[in-house]
Amino acid sequence: MSTPIPRPGAHLPGPPQSVDPETIHSEVDGLLSRLGAVEPDPDDEHGVGVIPRKAHLLEKAHDVLVEALATVDKI
Repeated sequence: MSTPIPRPGAHLPGPPQSVDPETIHSEVDGLLSRLGAVEPDPDDEHGVGVIPRKAHLLEKAHDVLVEALATVDKI
């Protein structure tokens, strides 16, 4: 008699999740394309204000990737 092998995420409620690579690519590409459009504040003579705005966009792209990896890990 054979014992069924548990599948990762099979115990989670709700419908099975999936990840569409094209959606992930487009979300990350969209966020990264906005990096070049971040302009320094005219009142900021050293351009320091640009760094937090770019960091925020990079963090959002990172979050999209982490969420996709977590979803794949559950599948």
